[in-house]
Amino acid sequence: MRLGRVATRDGVAFAAIEGDAGNETAREIAEHPFGTPTFTGRSWPLADVRILAPILATKVICIGKNYAAHAAEMGGEAPADPVIFLKPNTSIIGPEVPIARPPSSDRVDYEGELAVVIGRPCKDVKAAQARDAILGYTIANDVTARDQQKVDGQWTRAKGYDTFCPLGPWIDTDFDPADVEIRTEVTAADGKTAVKQQSRTSLMLHGVGEIVEWISRVMTLLPGDVILTGTPEGVGPLVAGDRVSVTVEGLGTLTNPVVDK
Repeated sequence: MRLGRVATRDGVAFAAIEGDAGNETAREIAEHPFGTPTFTGRSWPLADVRILAPILATKVICIGKNYAAHAAEMGGEAPADPVIFLKPNTSIIGPEVPIARPPSSDRVDYEGELAVVIGRPCKDVKAAQARDAILGYTIANDVTARDQQKVDGQWTRAKGYDTFCPLGPWIDTDFDPADVEIRTEVTAADGKTAVKQQSRTSLMLHGVGEIVEWISRVMTLLPGDVILTGTPEGVGPLVAGDRVSVTVEGLGTLTNPVVDK
């Protein structure tokens, strides 16, 4: 099942996204998408609604340097254990919402990532049982003020600006994250598109189960919490007028324009 959040003329609703590409329907869920959803009976053509970020997380937990080639391009060794940091939930935006480059940063980078959405409260989850705690998977862009990350030494400011966590377009509850392509493309203002990142999730140093186990030893995970699993090599800057698209094979594509604040 694909689960999303949509804005209609009647308000905002969770919905099941059904149908073939180009002919999808958003079928309204009565309350929330956790457990077995119930439906109101209302639905809309997906083309007639606005797709929002699929979840407003209590917290966004991120894994740093989870691809060896990305660790190398950042000038460091691949870590033996997962490195975790947080982004505020106020950084979350949905598809087609502009990423706003703050005037205090001279370099704002894209980081395409696979994201995990937690489905139930959990603590001290074993890797082998992690799937039972997961609602599904979506796509993320861990936007980063790279210059501030280097200056600060810790990453809260660089990762935490409003609009720095695009999510979407929906959550897939049946997705298998073991070995799929992840690709980031940037289309410049002149219309030219370049592939910037292209890798596979099988190259993650720490898999989804291990990540959930590691994080849940530290903090309780709540329904709707989002885990960003790390970005592959090829990170680079965005400028106003760009459109950045992150595609995860089997999940879809998340696209956001870039503006200067």
